[in-house]
Amino acid sequence: MTAASLPVNNSIIKQRLLQRLGHQFSDGSLFELALTHRSCGAENNERLEFLGDSILNFVVGADLFERFPEAREGQLSRLRAQMVKGETLAEIAREFDLGPCLNLGEGEMKSGGFRRDSILADAVEALIGAIHMDAGLDVARERVLCWFASRLDALALESNRKDPKTELQEFLQARRLPLPQYTVVELGGEAHAQTFTVECHCTLLKEATVGEDSSRRGAEKKAAALALKKIAESQAGGR
Repeated sequence: MTAASLPVNNSIIKQRLLQRLGHQFSDGSLFELALTHRSCGAENNERLEFLGDSILNFVVGADLFERFPEAREGQLSRLRAQMVKGETLAEIAREFDLGPCLNLGEGEMKSGGFRRDSILADAVEALIGAIHMDAGLDVARERVLCWFASRLDALALESNRKDPKTELQEFLQARRLPLPQYTVVELGGEAHAQTFTVECHCTLLKEATVGEDSSRRGAEKKAAALALKKIAESQAGGR
């Protein structure tokens, strides 16, 4: 199916998406497949997502290697993880207004799947894979670097810190202490706009710290960041 033969009520928004992507597909069926979630059936974007994920990691990794010639392997790995994580991909998907273009099964459509970070992120990776299949690696690489340009330009080694959950875990492991435990204590909002409240229980603190965010992972990070802050304050006060 070519973009021109899409249903009338869908063709306009998909044409706009193509313009934002900066690529016109020679094979329109690849574009459609990249937007098709597994809830639609056996013909879905999972294989393209696998391919796109590999290309994305390679392209971003190679770019970081050139940008930061003095960076160590661990620093480069953390910078790449920051760029290719699901949250970043979902942000890019929203900038493209990709959600309304997704092909979803009835259940996913009703539950607001077109707003879900994981589905949006997977579709971005699938589109990278589809562009590679349609026009080759050089074109896919050029598109990826274009989409990520502002984020790559904003990176700096001195600001390349681990996320709070990793920091807290490594801090406790270094002292042979039990790992923190995260518990969802409240889930509010509608299905498409949920709010997670998470407690972080740490043996170094008498009381759990609390984080709130639109995703469970985000809430856990905020709770971990607060735990690190309180641990630092208690250690400073004990000197």
